[in-house]
Amino acid sequence: MADLPLSIGAALNVAELPTYREWLIDGQRDLEIQDFCAPKVLLGDWQPLVSKAREHLDGFKGRLGIHGPFYDLPLDMKDPELAAILSRRMVTAVDAAAALGATQIVVHSPYKTWDWFNFGNNPRAGNTPSTAEATIDRVHHNLSAAVTRAEAEGITLVIENIEDIDPSWRRALATSFGSDAVRLSIDTGHAHYAHGTTGAPPVDYFVTDAAEMLSHVHLQDADGFADRHWPPGRGTVNWHAVFRAIAALPQRPHLVLELREANDIPAAMDYLSGEGLAC
Repeated sequence: MADLPLSIGAALNVAELPTYREWLIDGQRDLEIQDFCAPKVLLGDWQPLVSKAREHLDGFKGRLGIHGPFYDLPLDMKDPELAAILSRRMVTAVDAAAALGATQIVVHSPYKTWDWFNFGNNPRAGNTPSTAEATIDRVHHNLSAAVTRAEAEGITLVIENIEDIDPSWRRALATSFGSDAVRLSIDTGHAHYAHGTTGAPPVDYFVTDAAEMLSHVHLQDADGFADRHWPPGRGTVNWHAVFRAIAALPQRPHLVLELREANDIPAAMDYLSGEGLAC
């Protein structure tokens, strides 16, 4: 259990690192590099990008992660040809993270709003690929090579909520691997969207449900209608409840501002520090 305020960092592209280098290094803050989610990066020669990031981060000793690939690559991919592409891409992401010196990779939850309303909608559920159990089986198949590589490299894949309505589903998925290399991430804006639009519990409930499995948090504000990525204080997330829930955990997850505009970081810090929540 930690006391408030909590130290937080940011999710940034490599090109944005020079602007925030001093802030990151002075506080040895948590950092997530986001360039690696772009298909063109991991499909090409990503080594120069790693070298550029390491150059900008000379002197940085904080906790470091990357955002992994997700565009058109759901973790529960059914098509075997496409699943093979997903598997290879995730292994490449682990290789890139290892070269960078990162210890986390953010990946996206496979659970859709449709799943919540339809997993129990088939009397032959045990024989259809749309069951919750079949989803877990497909994710295991598709991520097995990446998880094995991550275990060898000391890297953790953290599964971020996207459309999730019931946070316990994602927790069960992560737990099912039985590996320290698979844990949970929470995006506060995604959770707030799901709360306001599809009846999910409020954001702090996501934190409490994740409990000791929570290793990473994207901090962004929203209005409960869309995925805004606003700086905290601009939307309607109950930040006091969220930070109290995080502070009550036995571990401190990586905490990074993931904002649509990086130049909103000072406004976010002003608000959260003014509320006594972050520093």
